[in-house]
Amino acid sequence: MSIQVFGIAVSRGVAIGRAVLVASSRIDVAHYFVATEQVASEIARLHAARDVVSAELEGLKRDMPADAPHELAALLDVHQMILHDESLTGATQVWIDERHYNAEWALSAQLEVLARQFDDMEDAYLRERKADVEQVVERLLRQLSHQAGRAAGAMASAPPARDFGGADPLVLVANDVAPADMMQFKRSVFIGFVTDVGGRTSHTAIVARSMDIPAVVGAREASRLIRQDDLIVIDGDAGVVIVNPSDIVLEEYRFRQRQIVLERARLDRLRHTPAVTLDGHAVELLANIELPADAAAALEAGAVGVGLFRSEFLFMNREGVLPGEDEQFEAYRDAVVAMRGLPVTIRTVDIGADKPLERMSAQEHRNEHGLNPALGLRAIRWSLSEPSMFRQQLRAILRASAYGKVRLLIPMVAQLAEVRAIMEAVSRVRQQLDDTAVSYGRVEVGAMIEIPAAALMIERFLRHFDFVSVGTNDLIQYTLAIDRADQAVAHLYDPWHPAVLQLLHQTIKSANAHGRGVSVCGEMAGDPAFTELLLGMGLRSFSMHPAQISSIKQRVLRADTRQLAAAVAMVLDAADPAAAAAELAASRGAR
Repeated sequence: MSIQVFGIAVSRGVAIGRAVLVASSRIDVAHYFVATEQVASEIARLHAARDVVSAELEGLKRDMPADAPHELAALLDVHQMILHDESLTGATQVWIDERHYNAEWALSAQLEVLARQFDDMEDAYLRERKADVEQVVERLLRQLSHQAGRAAGAMASAPPARDFGGADPLVLVANDVAPADMMQFKRSVFIGFVTDVGGRTSHTAIVARSMDIPAVVGAREASRLIRQDDLIVIDGDAGVVIVNPSDIVLEEYRFRQRQIVLERARLDRLRHTPAVTLDGHAVELLANIELPADAAAALEAGAVGVGLFRSEFLFMNREGVLPGEDEQFEAYRDAVVAMRGLPVTIRTVDIGADKPLERMSAQEHRNEHGLNPALGLRAIRWSLSEPSMFRQQLRAILRASAYGKVRLLIPMVAQLAEVRAIMEAVSRVRQQLDDTAVSYGRVEVGAMIEIPAAALMIERFLRHFDFVSVGTNDLIQYTLAIDRADQAVAHLYDPWHPAVLQLLHQTIKSANAHGRGVSVCGEMAGDPAFTELLLGMGLRSFSMHPAQISSIKQRVLRADTRQLAAAVAMVLDAADPAAAAAELAASRGAR
C-alpha cells in the first residue's frame, strides 16, 4: 500500500530507491558494498564474530556464581539461541550474498526486519524479546568493529560504491544523522536521505545539499512507517516521501528526474561564464567545502575560490584524538594547491552545539550536554579555552598560506575581549614562525557575523578585521532565539524575519562603507529566493555549496543592481518581506 510522509524540503531534486533503515545502536555501523570476490570472506567475518560471541556467552554462563539467579542463566541461553537462529545470522548472510552489503550493514538491516516483526506481535511477552535480539546484535557489531577497527575507519577505507547494474539505488532512512556520520556517507552509496528530525539548516540538511542529493528532514514518523527495502520516492522540492508508489506516480517522478537532468545540463553551461550583473557589477561566487577533496567539485562548478573551509570536519570521527599541526597543515595545503591560486578562506574549528567533539574535558562535556549547548563553550570560545590547540591550528593555516592565497576566518566572535585575544594569538604565532624561519604568506583575518551583538557592533569590529563573513544560519538562530536543530521550534526559523534582514543589511552597508570585504556564507547565499535582495543590499560576494553556484549565477546575470537597490527599502519596511520580495520578482519577470 502506498503512503505519503511529509517533512521539510532541504535539498532539491527527486530520488527513487530502496530504503535502508539505520537501526538505533550504540555501535557505529559502516555502510559499503563488497566486491563479488570478497563476499565469502565477509560471510566468514560474520561467522567468526558469531563464534566469538557464542564463546563469550558460554564463558559468562560457566563463570556464574552458584547463587546466581536461575533467570540469568536462562537469559544467556536465550541469547545463545538467538545468536544461532537462522532468522539472524542466516538471514544476515543472505544480505551479504545477494546485496553485497558489508557484514555490519547486513546485520543492522536484518535487525531492522526482526525489530518490525517483534513490534507487530500481539503477545506482550514476545514483543519484549526484541530487546534480547538488539543486545545480541550489539555484541556481534562490537565484535565486527573490533575485527575491522573502528567502523568509521572502515567507512573511510571502504571500496567505492559499486555499479548498481540496473538494480534500484539506495536511500537512507534514519531518526537522525550526526554531522560526522554525514561526512562518512559522502563516500558511500546513498542517493537520498530521510530523517525523522532536523530542520532546514540542521547539518544533516547542509551536508545533503553539499552532496547535491535530495533530502527530506523532520519527517517525524518516517523511520517507523518505512520498512527495510521499501521502494520510496524522495521529493526534495515538496518535502514529501512516497512509500511504495503506484506505477503511475513512479513514472511521473521518473519523468521529473529526466527534466531535472536536462535543467542541470542547461545551467552547467554557465559554469565558466563570469558572474556580472546587467549593469556591470562583478559578483564573486565562492564555494563552501568540508574537506580538501571537495576543492575539485568547487572548481568544476565554476567557483572563483573557497569562501568557507569548515575545518571542524578534520577533527571529527577520531575517537577524541585531535589532528596535529602537521596533519592539519597538509590538509589546508592540499586544499590551497587544489584551488590553483584562487583564494581559500579557512574557518577555525567550529566545534559545539550540533557538532560535538569526542574529546571533551569534564566541564566541556557538561556544557555540551547542558540545556543550551548552542549557547555554551563552542567555536572561538572553545578555541580560546584550548590555547595550545588554537595556536597549532593557526600555525598550520599560516604555513599553508605559503602555497597560495589564504584567509583566516574566526567563528562566533561577540566580544571585543575575544578580538584582542584572537589578534594576540595570531601575532604570537607569526612571531614563532619568524623565529624558526618557517615561510608563510600574507593572511587576512576576518570575523564571522553570526551573533546579533556582533552585527550591532559591526563598526567597532571593522577596526580590527580585514573582512567579515555573515553566517546567516546562526544569525537567524540567535536573533530569533530558536534552536535550529530542535524539531519543536523549527517552523519558527524564518530567514525573512524583518529583524534578521535589518541586521544583514546593516552589516553589508557598514562593511562596504569602510572598504572591508563582506560575504555571506550561510544558507541564504545559495538560496535563489534571496539573491536579488542581497545584491540590492550591496553584497558582491556569495559563498555556497558548489551545486548551488550555477542557479545563483543565473540570477546574477539577469540582475540590475540599480533597480534592486531601490527596492530594498520597500522589502525591509514591508510587514511581510517574503511576499514583498516575491511580488517585486514577479514584476521583473524573474523566475
